[in-house]
Amino acid sequence: MKIVLDTNILLVSISPTSKYYWIFERFINEEYTLCVTTDILNEYEEIITQHAGAEAANYALQIIENAINVEFITKYYYWNLITADPDDNKFVDCAVAANAKYIVTHDKHFKVLKNIEFPKLEVLDIGGFKKVF
Repeated sequence: MKIVLDTNILLVSISPTSKYYWIFERFINEEYTLCVTTDILNEYEEIITQHAGAEAANYALQIIENAINVEFITKYYYWNLITADPDDNKFVDCAVAANAKYIVTHDKHFKVLKNIEFPKLEVLDIGGFKKVF
């Protein structure tokens, strides 16, 4: 199963002491394929560094960049579906290009995708993602 993880989900899941660590652990155990672009990896690094420090960012990115269940995506089209926060479109564009099953996020800006017929994207929060497993 291919998914795109919003930065807010990755951030809360990388610490082994987090109650959401199961998300990152399932990634490590190759239970899903994480789809990323260069833009997404850059945001992961920036936000994790801000909130958890450079060491945590390096740890997470090394695991992601070297994992066999990561799909590096090249975007050829910008859908611009999220107007409230255009920066979130990097995740949407990645999901469309990768034909990902889910975008996992807690960001309210993604709710607009429920009303878009094409491309159809399924957005889950952590609870919804846990039910998938």
